[in-house]
Amino acid sequence: MTLENFERVFSSFPVATWFSNSVAISLVVMVLSVSTSLLAGYAFSHLRFRGSTALFFVALATIVLPVQVIMVGLFRIITETNLYGTYWAVILPTTANAFGLFLARQFLQGIPRELIEAARLDGAGHLTTFVRIVLPLARPLIAVLAFMSLLSSWNDFAWPLIALRENRLFTLPIGLLYLQGQANSDYGATMAFALVNIVPIALVFLLFQRYFIAGFARSGIR
Repeated sequence: MTLENFERVFSSFPVATWFSNSVAISLVVMVLSVSTSLLAGYAFSHLRFRGSTALFFVALATIVLPVQVIMVGLFRIITETNLYGTYWAVILPTTANAFGLFLARQFLQGIPRELIEAARLDGAGHLTTFVRIVLPLARPLIAVLAFMSLLSSWNDFAWPLIALRENRLFTLPIGLLYLQGQANSDYGATMAFALVNIVPIALVFLLFQRYFIAGFARSGIR
């Protein structure tokens, strides 16, 4: 592989646009997904309400459903809500993550209930308790959830391929497929593009790997 391959790729395809699309979508998905997982995990681990256990297992059961099973239903929803062909068509269906919920619940159950009860006795509401007590203790969990969400969204291919219809909205995985169709057997260009897709996530993992390991260890996942 030489720099000529990168020059050819960047001059022939809107790689910078696709890269910025992947970054924007992945960051928004990460923020929304981490937020919903943390809030739901706190509710299932420290709040008691009727049917909470059954509801948790129902949510957990969705892990076994492949995305192909719900694609038709999702497609009808985004077309009927006029979201088809927009970033939100990709973002909204991925903001709730069952495995993220499970991981958050397992981690947050390790926070002593006495801390939560003490905050409540001092007059703190659930939101104040969550922000001031739970979040500072959940930094390793946040790192794990953020990386998992980034990795999943960054590499997502099947659903964005269906939900996005314009070239300027493509993400990097779809762009790679488009490049393969246009460049045919230009393996140098394909490998250069694949490297552009891989490097950002690899760097994120290398920079924050100690938080990921700590988060998984404290969540009981081996």
